[in-house]
Amino acid sequence: MKPLRSSGLFKTALLAAALALAAAPALAAPVTYEIDPNHTDVVAQWSHFGFSNPIAHFGEVEGAIVYDAENVSASSVEVTLPLSGLNSHVQKFDDHLRSDDFFDAANHPQATFRSTAVESAGEGKLKVTGDLTIKGITRPVVLDVALNAAKPHPMTKREAIGFDATTTLKRSDFDLGMYAPNVSDEVELRITTEAMVPAPAGDTDAE
Repeated sequence: MKPLRSSGLFKTALLAAALALAAAPALAAPVTYEIDPNHTDVVAQWSHFGFSNPIAHFGEVEGAIVYDAENVSASSVEVTLPLSGLNSHVQKFDDHLRSDDFFDAANHPQATFRSTAVESAGEGKLKVTGDLTIKGITRPVVLDVALNAAKPHPMTKREAIGFDATTTLKRSDFDLGMYAPNVSDEVELRITTEAMVPAPAGDTDAE
């Protein structure tokens, strides 16, 4: 009997293995995106004595999103919300919100969110669980997330991604409960964000 290495059977097996490897899809690696503060907004809304539903915006958001389309559980998000970006369009109210009655921005100038788990919730939808820290108080929250797009940005040509997300918080969980229940303890958060793969060093493309 001829050694297998020199036989036609060995050559056939080797060719089949090579073809199988060539046909196998490459596993997509997680992609890290930098949040674009110019196209990211966090909106808080609550009930004011049942008469109206005011909103406040949190801008200047910074952070990163790691997204793995093939294995969403390997994805993550880390975000910082500077309270300098708080804007209700009423300066006196903004000043009160930043005071020690509420956010105490002098001692706690930012809020943070760090994911602890990401899971699929259907086509184009995710549930992101994480730790939200406000005034040094950390509580778990769950975001219901919709993937809007993941594709090259038409202006920069770099890979970009966009999400919308919602959740509901209790102000009292973060020592922000003044005037409750006349001003609702529950606050709805709505988030929209774009994030992009960072530009190479020296790249000045428009965004």
